[in-house]
Amino acid sequence: MSTVSNTETLGFQSEVKQLLDLVINSLYSNREIFLRELISNASDAIEKLRFNALSNHDLYGGDPELAIDIDFDAEARTVTIRDNGVGMSREDVISNLGTIARSGTREFFGTLSGDARTDSQLIGQFGVGFYAAFIVADKVTVTTRRADLPASAGVRWTSEGRGEFTVEDLEQAARGTEIVLHLKEDAAEFADNWRLRGLIRKYSDHIAAPIRMPSTDKEKTERETVNSATALWLRSKQEIPEEDYQSFYKHISHDFEDPLSWVHTKAEGKLEYTSLFFVPGRAPFDLYDRDSRHGVKLYVQRVFIMDDAEQILPRYLRFMRGVVDTRDLPLNVSREILQRNKVIDTIRAASIKKILGLLEGLSDEDFGKFWGMFGRVLKEGVIEDQANQERVAKLLRFASTHDDLETPKVSLTDYIGRMKEGQKAIYYLTAENFTSAKSSPHLEVFRARGIEVLLLTDPVDEWVVQHLLNFDGKPLKSILHGNLELPGEEDKPAAEDETEEQSPVIERMRAVLEGKVKSVKSSRRLTNSPACLVTDEFDMGVNLQRILKSAGQEVPPTQRILEINLEHPLLVRLTEEKDEERFVTLATVVYEQAVLAEGGRLEDAAGFVRRMNELLLASAA
Repeated sequence: MSTVSNTETLGFQSEVKQLLDLVINSLYSNREIFLRELISNASDAIEKLRFNALSNHDLYGGDPELAIDIDFDAEARTVTIRDNGVGMSREDVISNLGTIARSGTREFFGTLSGDARTDSQLIGQFGVGFYAAFIVADKVTVTTRRADLPASAGVRWTSEGRGEFTVEDLEQAARGTEIVLHLKEDAAEFADNWRLRGLIRKYSDHIAAPIRMPSTDKEKTERETVNSATALWLRSKQEIPEEDYQSFYKHISHDFEDPLSWVHTKAEGKLEYTSLFFVPGRAPFDLYDRDSRHGVKLYVQRVFIMDDAEQILPRYLRFMRGVVDTRDLPLNVSREILQRNKVIDTIRAASIKKILGLLEGLSDEDFGKFWGMFGRVLKEGVIEDQANQERVAKLLRFASTHDDLETPKVSLTDYIGRMKEGQKAIYYLTAENFTSAKSSPHLEVFRARGIEVLLLTDPVDEWVVQHLLNFDGKPLKSILHGNLELPGEEDKPAAEDETEEQSPVIERMRAVLEGKVKSVKSSRRLTNSPACLVTDEFDMGVNLQRILKSAGQEVPPTQRILEINLEHPLLVRLTEEKDEERFVTLATVVYEQAVLAEGGRLEDAAGFVRRMNELLLASAA
């Protein structure tokens, strides 16, 4: 292959420079994974060509036998990985090999600590694909041509991983991609037939395309297929060892960690399909990017169709990885067809149930790990998936006053099992963070009576409780809203409430705080605090208002109700206060304390400080 003009030397994207520096300095504890990563990329290229050729058979160019070839030269200290897949154009090479075109990059580098062992695990979590070549090579040469371009459109990419790379055009190039690794001196062991065969069987035996190498018998000239070249998901579950499942997961996810768990199903009857779903053992960096483009691979009769079939699973299960293979879809299926296809609808419904069943069957230890990584995303299912809402709700975990631990461990089923006699509702409190939640004055009467309250501090919780109105026949009720109906108080005489509301101090405070609060009432929530603010039953909660405002949305102004504890010494002092100016100061401070106690912000912070100073000086006199 002779080169022609148009040779460029370009610099790597800054993130790639950082990544290559980490790789070249051997942060990986297991160098041999370089082969797995490059074979996975070659397999993806072959699958993409097979799919594109469904609508354009000419892409094969007279070479329909798709395979991956591995060669080595011990004397030259090189390893070559070659595929006849879809290949790349010049623009593809510059884009794909010069940058990391993947969301989460900035977050990834922001988490690097400088500790080699820790950073090695982070790299494994991020997944670097092609750049794994530099674990063992001090120079990498890539020769490629995209299948839909003429033979004269070949490109050669060369780099020593030191900040720049060279791209040059070729007069003649075969379809696909060839990667030549010029091994470092301490990586010469990989230029060996048996060493490479062992790695292929260890990490890539499940690859559907044949992986071929020179025969170990030097008298034979024909190449041998090293891997089994059988789609793992089509094999019987009984004959697949755990290690094969783990290797397959790493192949489809480009993850370096073992999966937490998996479920393998073969459905027969009106529809025939096989599904294999994995729960990752570590959350990806782009977990909260709802537009991230990876997840479940779709196959039709073992032919790869698409890499991110979002129609298979809902967005709240976007952390799952896996494959679905069916005979009941056309090979030319498109995303538009999938959106209105009854076969996909059936597979989707069954897949959701299988995955929820998998999560329900996790051990307490594994579920704790799962919830720490994916719990916040799973909560979206309560909002999005009405058909499975109750089942998703059973999987939710929350912090609560039962143990006052910040780690969410309490299920709704656990809560109901501990409800007091006569308790009709599941009580919850939403707050900006756990500290303000557990110290909220609204909890006082509940703590005094031993009634458990869920402490919800994730922003998504505000939407969860708006959609999950009941669970197991019990309504969910915010203790920040409306009137309380505590167990044993249903028959409290109305006259007692009326007497409290006619208290002179309440009338005086209503006059002082007019325009700041909707009303002033006596409180049944408070035992130790002088006051708290509550929201009318159908008004928007203050925490939700805070979230919407931080997102730049306009929120209509609402006034709240100030509830006061008439038995608190400060309110007793207010009741006895004859000086009107002093009364105004004290009443205003009581209101401002209630705002601060729930984590709110005062409109006139300087005024609050001035009033507090006046009261402190008066008490010291």
